Amino acid sequence: MSVLIIGLILFLGAHSVRIAAPGWRDQRIAAMGEGPWKGLYSLVSIVGFVLLVWGYGLARPEAPVLYEPPVWMKHVTAFLMIFAFVSLAIYAAPAGRLKPMLKHPMLVAIKIWALAHLLANGDLASILLFGTFLVWAVFDRISVKRRAAPVPAAGPVLNDVIAIVAGLVVYVLFVWRLHEWLFGVMPL
Repeated sequence: MSVLIIGLILFLGAHSVRIAAPGWRDQRIAAMGEGPWKGLYSLVSIVGFVLLVWGYGLARPEAPVLYEPPVWMKHVTAFLMIFAFVSLAIYAAPAGRLKPMLKHPMLVAIKIWALAHLLANGDLASILLFGTFLVWAVFDRISVKRRAAPVPAAGPVLNDVIAIVAGLVVYVLFVWRLHEWLFGVMPL
């Protein structure tokens, strides 16, 4: 479990500097330069991500089960994940009408992903992983709102259609094989 915790601290810690210490972050960028700062940020994020994925894989088989979700909850999770994948695609695509409406579709996708997986997984490793991401995404959204971060201007509806189709295609691929191939678990 310690590898998972260290990974979460590194990955979400790097992603929380702007939330917790924006002044310190700005000072570091001014002192180091933007390129070296981004390099350090990326390195810490990658190491943290690798550790949290590896740590979750190590911890999950032996993690105590704190609650046993009903079987039908996996179907609720699968349904919610449609919206997570579409939100993620909206984030990645050029702005249509939905990106400004969602304001921060990446955070919407993370919150839906984390909540959906908390509904379907009751072991301690899953609660730690998905619960931490959910709490982080809520705090990041509050931080973004306080910073008054710019929301992208609306673009053509075609961009929304492309994002929705792309999100659905990736969702189908995950349900079909990718989730099992990447994580060793069939989603349904």
